[in-house]
Amino acid sequence: MATEPFLTFIVNPCAGGGRARRRLDDLLRTSSLPPQAEVAVSRHAGHAVELAVEAASRGRSLVACGGDGTLHEILNAVAGTGTALGVLPLGSANDFLKSFSPESGALPGSRRTRVDIGRVAFGGGKERHFINSLGLGFTGRIAGAVGRSRLLSGELRYVSALLRVLIGYAPVKMHIEITLPDRRVVLDEPVFAFSVGNGSVEGGKFRIAPGADLRDGLLDVCILRAIHPIALPGLILRYLRGTQARHPRVLVCRARRIELRLTGPEVLHMDGEVYRGVGGELSIEAVPGGLEMLLPEA
Repeated sequence: MATEPFLTFIVNPCAGGGRARRRLDDLLRTSSLPPQAEVAVSRHAGHAVELAVEAASRGRSLVACGGDGTLHEILNAVAGTGTALGVLPLGSANDFLKSFSPESGALPGSRRTRVDIGRVAFGGGKERHFINSLGLGFTGRIAGAVGRSRLLSGELRYVSALLRVLIGYAPVKMHIEITLPDRRVVLDEPVFAFSVGNGSVEGGKFRIAPGADLRDGLLDVCILRAIHPIALPGLILRYLRGTQARHPRVLVCRARRIELRLTGPEVLHMDGEVYRGVGGELSIEAVPGGLEMLLPEA
């Protein structure tokens, strides 16, 4: 089956240290795009949203060309509209596509599948969606530190940010109510790291939700309770291997909804995009089949 022709490729030229721009040039030079496809290049922060809304209003399917942040931006522009969305991974980590086996690096075709997404309500009615992961506390602050790092690239940026955040870090007091398919779980205690996975990997190689299923209608919750920092290196190895659920200080479950209350402002990340000063009450829930995805031909 041929590649779907009515595609709009929305390109973040800065993604992957400029790799997205070079990849776009290669596609245009070799005429690899479908004949009725069009390319739109974002010029500034928020421009990808404008491009996505305009293209979707004309009934076109979209392809996010960049990293997880570009995908997050475009997802939030079209979530709930019925617009189909594909991914051409041109970022540094491209964590979301690691949930597919094998990982896809090819042009999206006309093979379609519905996947779950997550929805977060916070800050007096503000609402955002995520497709891969969410982190609050330790991982949220790491994402914030990664965004401020310009001297390093790739996984070195993440490791450097982790070490900087760890210095002086204290677990965050949280009240958490988790709605499972068959019961509710309530925690009220300091939490070292609060993570929710729709996909399985974040931060390049950290398997926060190794059993995540993008089509099960549930979100995978991974909570690291308060620990002494000396225990962190061993836990990092567990997160890299996806075996953290065996640790007595880690709670793992699959949830329909999570309600969370913070006593002070924190740093939240969704798909690596950073939201600062988040406090008060948050509501996180699964949206089963909330996005129609375009995938390359099998």
